[in-house]
Amino acid sequence: MYAIIDIETTGGSARIEKITEIAVYLHDGEKITGEFVSLVNPERSIPYFITNLTGITNEMVENAPRFYEIAKTIVELTEGRTFVAHNARFDYSFIRQEFKSLGFNFRRNILDTITLSRKLFPGYRSYSLGNICREMKINISDRHRASGDALATVRLFEMLLARDRDINGTKSDLIRNTRISKLNPKLEISKIDSIPGEPGLYYFYDEDGNLIYIGKSRNLQQRISTHLSNNATNRAMEMRDLIADIDWEITGSELIALLRESFEIKDNKPYFNRAQRRSGFQWGIFSFTDNAGFINFRFAPTDSGDIPLSVFTSRVRAKSKLETLVDNYELCQKLSGLYDTPGACFQYQVGICRGACCGKESPESYNERANKASEEFVFTRRNFFIIDKGRDYEERSAVKVVNGKYAGYGYFNINEMGFGLSAVHDCINPSPDNHDIQVILKQYLRRNRVEKIIEF
Repeated sequence: MYAIIDIETTGGSARIEKITEIAVYLHDGEKITGEFVSLVNPERSIPYFITNLTGITNEMVENAPRFYEIAKTIVELTEGRTFVAHNARFDYSFIRQEFKSLGFNFRRNILDTITLSRKLFPGYRSYSLGNICREMKINISDRHRASGDALATVRLFEMLLARDRDINGTKSDLIRNTRISKLNPKLEISKIDSIPGEPGLYYFYDEDGNLIYIGKSRNLQQRISTHLSNNATNRAMEMRDLIADIDWEITGSELIALLRESFEIKDNKPYFNRAQRRSGFQWGIFSFTDNAGFINFRFAPTDSGDIPLSVFTSRVRAKSKLETLVDNYELCQKLSGLYDTPGACFQYQVGICRGACCGKESPESYNERANKASEEFVFTRRNFFIIDKGRDYEERSAVKVVNGKYAGYGYFNINEMGFGLSAVHDCINPSPDNHDIQVILKQYLRRNRVEKIIEF
């Protein structure tokens, strides 16, 4: 059961534009069984160039129902049916956005007749509705109006159904399986079925072989399948449409997958990982010794090139932590970057600071407390291996930490090498440490159980 839909809008962005006309044709796989066509008052002016394209004027929609007035009808017509459209992502995203503004989560399985046409009628230069209908000898009686374009999509869809039956027989999953039908036509479906349900990294590529996304998961099969059936956002659908090839690598250990993902996103900068390219920790607390021998602290953005003692998600958090250190260890506001003055800090003037800012306290005395404050930022002074699951039964993974810093990871065979420390050292692939890696290590060890920790 299908609902074949076309809309006209005030522009191309579902986030800021509105629907001006909608047509819904119900179809049972053989014929049209019902229809609904209506102009829609977008509650805003229709741009002149849109009127030139569609012929829909502000006067025509002035007394038309607003979307909320037909929303119940749209829900009832599409309930239990597959949403079919030509370039379905466009129509679907606009309708979802309209419902979202009403507080309703509109979700339907979708079929895109562009994707189906590429699969079942390969070889054409263009699959736009006008061009593919011209190739298929389908007449569009009222181009760029919802009813005319939707009826043309109905005829195209019926030809796709017939073609699918000719090629694959009545048991074909191409039309019935909405997940398969909306994927990029160059993506090998058989490859999806071979993805393992194990922890690891996965990589998405476009038709030109460009890496567009890197991810990690405890279960590669489940996570990748979620991406390939995701209709939740325009961005998710845009990425899904572009995925022409998939690769993956089993890591065994989820920790190694996390560490690898963080490094590889920053190294490769895939288009759809934009939010993860930069660290989420943009502020830090830094330390230095001034000419008089006093340990100073300051909070500043982490892009300065200096290595911070610790990193924070905001300026407020970094400053708040520094203020806490000043209170707990009786540090000087001026030497902690919290009070800018050429003379003594405010707290010295009221008898709280011991006078490091004006020569009343020695560096040795002051630095003893400053060093204790610095110790709060030390992850650990220990050297150790994190031993966890490997990629098969006889293998184990190892993550190496030296003096609290990430040094690399590797795998070793417990039957061939046992747990000899030299063998574990030898398997390590050196890897760089950074702020995000430190956060991953701290959070993972706090929240997850590993097989064992071996100190060295």
